[in-house]
Parts: sequence; C-alpha cells; structure tokens
Amino acid sequence: MLNWNEYRNELSTRIGEIAKLSPDTLAGYKALSGAGAKTGHLDAKTRELIALAVAVTTRCDGCIAVHTAEAAKHGATREEVAEALGVAIALNAGAALVYSARVMDALGE
Repeated sequence: MLNWNEYRNELSTRIGEIAKLSPDTLAGYKALSGAGAKTGHLDAKTRELIALAVAVTTRCDGCIAVHTAEAAKHGATREEVAEALGVAIALNAGAALVYSARVMDALGE
C-alpha cells in the first residue's frame, strides 16, 4: 500500500518545482481550485467529498492524497466518504453503460 503522507510530501516538492519553472500555471490552478470556496454555496466538507468522487473517476492519486486529508480535516466521516465513493462508482458504471450503447450503435442494425 502507498504511504499517502509520504506521497503527498513528494508531490508537493514536485509541484513546487513546476511552480518555479512556470509560476503562472500554478497561479491559474490555484485560482481554479479556490473559486468554489468564494461562492459560499457549498461548505468545505461537501466540496472535498465531491473532489474525492471526481479524483476516483479521473484516477488521480495526487488528488486522492490531497483531498482525503482535506476531507478529514473538514470533518468528513468514513461513512460520508464511502457514500461519495459510491456515487463515483455508480457514475463510472453509468458511463460504461452509455458507451456500451455507443458500441451497439456503431455495430449498426
């Protein structure tokens, strides 16, 4: 199993290197990442639960490492995380079903 704390630290170091080489890229990312918090429509825990579901569907280990820690920091329970992950699983299954219909369409009648 992955040591998530170590991975998060290594990732932070590498992202810091990118920031030095391309500061505007990181600034743009930070603007996108912080935009939701400025509206106040969703609380931080809900945003982190959504981020975890999206992290699973996009298969982003770095996102999982960061947003798992943030979700816990904002009080997300194991049950809430499991429910968010259930949504991600259902969405991935739904996408496979929709694309299966596309295959059938490509086969023709």
